[in-house]
Amino acid sequence: MISQSIDKQKELLNAALRLFAANGFHGTPTSKIAKEAGVANGTLFHYFKTKEDLIVSLYIDIKMRMAAYVEANAAEHKTTKEKFRNQYVEVLKWSLQNVAEFQFLQQFTASPYTSLLSPEEVKKQLKKTCGEIEEAINEKAIQKRNPELILALFTSHTFGLNQYLQKTVLTGKEQEDTINESFEMLWKMLE
Repeated sequence: MISQSIDKQKELLNAALRLFAANGFHGTPTSKIAKEAGVANGTLFHYFKTKEDLIVSLYIDIKMRMAAYVEANAAEHKTTKEKFRNQYVEVLKWSLQNVAEFQFLQQFTASPYTSLLSPEEVKKQLKKTCGEIEEAINEKAIQKRNPELILALFTSHTFGLNQYLQKTVLTGKEQEDTINESFEMLWKMLE
């Protein structure tokens, strides 16, 4: 019974992702999400109190899966710069393999739904990365700036590069070179 419940919730999140990616938040009514997931509309509200709750839950789910991927795939590093490069590269690899998920993250980040994240959730999401940024500042690897500003620069850089890579036909080597060159440009701005 619990497994079936988790499966329905997961299918609702998957259906919501597909529809939000195709139609946006406002163009996707909950009835359409329920239909896409093969459940009654009331079933959706059994798992998610509101459409906003569903959107926030999907955002948190995607962020956790992306973070787990990056953590599992970022190569060992010897320097602070290598650490940031590895994470940057892995986020971009994940974004290119998970197009709808990354599109959803971009959509969410630019929406008013970000204000619905609890302060605890925001703090939890910022803690690891901002902590790593503060370590880099303390090591004098990068300039002393607000860690949240630096994170915003990495995020916007990643979103922009992802869009470029999605629209531009490149070989695997050219794509890898572009990612590395873009990291170097970003890092020089922070040094």
